[in-house]
Amino acid sequence: MPSPRDASPELQAAMDEVTQAVNRTIERLLPDTDLPEAPLYDAMRHGTLNGGKRLRPFLAIHSAFLFNVDSARARRVAAAIEFMHCYSLIHDDLPAMDDASLRRGQPTVHREYNEATAILAGDALLTLAFEVLADPETHPDPHVQCELVRTLAIAAGGHGMVGGQMLDLIAEDDDVEFDAGEISRLQRMKTGQLMAFACEAGAILGKASEPQRRALRNYAYDLGLAFQVTDDILDVEADPQDTGKDTGKDEAAGKATFVSTMGKEAAKSRAEMLAAQSKRHLKIFEGRAKMLEELADYVLERRA
Repeated sequence: MPSPRDASPELQAAMDEVTQAVNRTIERLLPDTDLPEAPLYDAMRHGTLNGGKRLRPFLAIHSAFLFNVDSARARRVAAAIEFMHCYSLIHDDLPAMDDASLRRGQPTVHREYNEATAILAGDALLTLAFEVLADPETHPDPHVQCELVRTLAIAAGGHGMVGGQMLDLIAEDDDVEFDAGEISRLQRMKTGQLMAFACEAGAILGKASEPQRRALRNYAYDLGLAFQVTDDILDVEADPQDTGKDTGKDEAAGKATFVSTMGKEAAKSRAEMLAAQSKRHLKIFEGRAKMLEELADYVLERRA
């Protein structure tokens, strides 16, 4: 597989632009403070501003482009999604979960601060995500605000990301054996639902039709699975210096992954099929979703 630097110049420029824009928005929404609770905000900033691919913000912003959504509104939604995503990473890294020491090439929040502060930082980011979405600055129409909040709550809760994390913990049990279908459901919940919201959020902001929303959801579900299959492969193959996080954790923990269940070569074939399938869902946009199509290839080829 080529390295991420082999992304097309156009895609790389678009990804860099999103990263810079979303980082600026996050910095505005999470300013430094000299209040007594400043360590909480320091931990929140550490968990959100220390690198990252900003894949979900990219999905939100480029889906919003399809419907001519105001860019400032799209950036706020993208930041809210990143707050939700980073909260989940902070909690996943805790000793009670994955007990990770590295995230994005930096010490995890509980290593840099302490476990209690990491829990509170995650809690604060989770609630901040909904605060941002419900703000009239994100969209003046209260129906749009409510739809953003409702859809993110579904994607992030027991039927989505948190439920998927529970299944991930169950899969570590030596007495439990998940097949490829069950792992697909786990990852669709844990990873795919938030990616689906990221894509659908742009359509919600743009008051798009249901067929357009459905096409973006389905694209994201397949993209999310391709991303996770590739993640499982990287956990076996990659160097921590390239990925910026600990590798080999899944095998050490006895987790059921696509690689452990299907084998590495079959997993690679599955990822290729999912990436190709994700792009087919975008045909409804008649060539206007080029960056989303290229992102599917990038997810397949990434090395970090």
